[in-house]
Amino acid sequence: MVEALIGDTAFIKGCAAIGAGLAVGVAGIGAGIGESGIGAAAVGAVAEDRGFLGLGLLFTVIPETIVIFGLVISFILMFAYG
Repeated sequence: MVEALIGDTAFIKGCAAIGAGLAVGVAGIGAGIGESGIGAAAVGAVAEDRGFLGLGLLFTVIPETIVIFGLVISFILMFAYG
């Protein structure tokens, strides 16, 4: 039964779609968790000294690169198997 499913193109496309969704979703959740602490610290630092605005913004944006990597992986999955 499993051998018949593995050769089916619809099954492969479905697994690729699930993998693409998981790549973006899990990366987004992880980045959101990481940004929560960084954002709070950045707001506190900017409240103390306005000179930390650029540095705080930079540190807040860095976890978003993880989501971009997840998006790239999802595009690779969708275009390679879709």
